[in-house]
Amino acid sequence: MKRRSADSGGSYFSAFRRYLSVLKNRFTDCAQSVRTKLFGASLRPHVLTRYLVRELLLYFSVAFLFFFTIFFVNQILLIADNILRQGAPVWDVVKLMTYSLPFIVAQSSPFATLVGFLMCLGRFMSDNEIIIFRASGFSYVHILTPVLVLGLAISIASFFVNDYLLPLGTIRYHRLRRTILSSNPAVALDSHSIKRLNTATLVTGDVSDTKVSDLVIIDTGSDGKMRIISAGESELKSVRKEGVLMQLTMTDALALFFNTGSFSDYDLLLSDRVAFNLFESAFFSDGGRTSPNEMTSYDLGRTLRDMRKDASADKYTINNYTLEYNKKFSQPFGSLFFAFLALPLAFLFGRQNGQTIGMIVGIVISFLYWTMMILGQYASSRNGFNGFWSMWIPNIVTGAAGAAFYIALKKR
Repeated sequence: MKRRSADSGGSYFSAFRRYLSVLKNRFTDCAQSVRTKLFGASLRPHVLTRYLVRELLLYFSVAFLFFFTIFFVNQILLIADNILRQGAPVWDVVKLMTYSLPFIVAQSSPFATLVGFLMCLGRFMSDNEIIIFRASGFSYVHILTPVLVLGLAISIASFFVNDYLLPLGTIRYHRLRRTILSSNPAVALDSHSIKRLNTATLVTGDVSDTKVSDLVIIDTGSDGKMRIISAGESELKSVRKEGVLMQLTMTDALALFFNTGSFSDYDLLLSDRVAFNLFESAFFSDGGRTSPNEMTSYDLGRTLRDMRKDASADKYTINNYTLEYNKKFSQPFGSLFFAFLALPLAFLFGRQNGQTIGMIVGIVISFLYWTMMILGQYASSRNGFNGFWSMWIPNIVTGAAGAAFYIALKKR
């Protein structure tokens, strides 16, 4: 009886084990079926791409509005306020703001790409969505591809704005600005201020309508001598002369002419009334000609080739045109380099609070990138540094950093 009981217990135990084995197999089959339905259908490559692009565009749009607002307030509203205070028509101010929009769009797009992509990919990392992607068999290359494609699409759209809409807006902006200044010269001057123009420096006292008190003008005459002209009271007038933007009728004027090499050698001139012309070249560096930032890349490239063939062409001017030509490409395609940098940065440092970290890191990198661009343009315009390198070094540094971080991500 004991042996039969033992055998019976053993058979029950074996049957229970077989039941557990069957249950395990069924559960495994069910789990595999669920996994296939979830990952095999929902996370197919085109579904993953569509999901990534939708989220990246959402975060890019938010970041773009952020940078657009900053540049708009900093560069447009201040100008509009200055012009409105001097009595310029409101509609002209609105048109000036509209013509400046392409510049703001071109400036905002690369930085919005970096910050938006970092925030989006950082959220993926902190929410463990990247783990799901990786567990579903997708490599970093599968995730990087839509990121780069979208970065390239943003670059192409930004290039169109930078190459076509920006020159068109700049031309119309300068044309309207000239019209405003010539019809209402007081717009150009502020009370109790120092205004540095291209060819002169103006120090003003009170400015009321067209009357200016305690005016001092410092510039260089046609003979190469520096001159300082002061007047107790002056009146601004609009004139219709080629190249002349406005005229100052100065009373009780004093003019001092001297050589910069010898300040003890000077000439003094006193006059009850002096008419002083302010030319367009004083306010606009192009002097009425088409400037490089008013050309498309095609026109600018053709002009640059002709200048290089001309042996008498000024090297400084050639370098300035070279800078503007490369700027038309380097600035919009910065979005592509930023897209490449964003992915490894977000995956390496976005495990905790990836969205917040992405925003902070993106703003810091944007500031550093902007600083490199400004320093490059300054070095090129003041010290003759090569215009090509001054515009492409920020992108080269960004691309190299992106490659280094991506290699570190692959090795992790």
